[in-house]
Amino acid sequence: MTHKIAVVGGTGPQGRGLAYRLAQAGHAITIGSRDAARAGEKAQEIAAKIEGPATVIGATNAQAVATSDIVLLAVPWEGHAELVASLKDELRGKTIISCVNPLGFDAAGPYGLTLAESAAEEAQRLVPEAAVVGSFHHVAALSLWKNEGLLSHEDILVCGDDAEAKNLVMDLAAAVTGKRGIDAGALRLARQLEPLTAVLINVNKNYKTRSGLAITGVKESE
Repeated sequence: MTHKIAVVGGTGPQGRGLAYRLAQAGHAITIGSRDAARAGEKAQEIAAKIEGPATVIGATNAQAVATSDIVLLAVPWEGHAELVASLKDELRGKTIISCVNPLGFDAAGPYGLTLAESAAEEAQRLVPEAAVVGSFHHVAALSLWKNEGLLSHEDILVCGDDAEAKNLVMDLAAAVTGKRGIDAGALRLARQLEPLTAVLINVNKNYKTRSGLAITGVKESE
């Protein structure tokens, strides 16, 4: 089954990479941005990378969300609440995928911020009529964009409180890894998943690589 997916923040590295993978899997993608022209340019860049037919267009954030069934939030933590609140009307009734990572940076490197709620929980609080799922936090943007083929050596962790929405996102994970995502539990687990990204960034820096997560001991059928 294919879906209409808005990628809000699709002009950034993570959003671009996820949009590319989802479009390559046959989903209709709308890149959202405050600047529709910039979104259109990024959409053309993504479409040009895909062999064969692909649906990738650009629009304003509000237009992208309004015309899609699923919304992927791939935006910086700073300004996240303001952006989600500004799209509240368009986001009602949608499945929202949050891959937002609230991180801080200092001389010692990146670290997870200590917050009362995760970015995913904040989005759910701001738009209670939506079904928010946390996922795709730990896949490196460059791996999404530059690696040939599926990232079959990695797993996508998925957390959420809406079972139907969570299952949908677990299926969408196959566009990146070729297999269903891993059910990581309730939406509150995003508080642990989001800051874990800082650990991977530090690993990448120390070993000059693009690290990812793989979960052992879980059968795909589970």
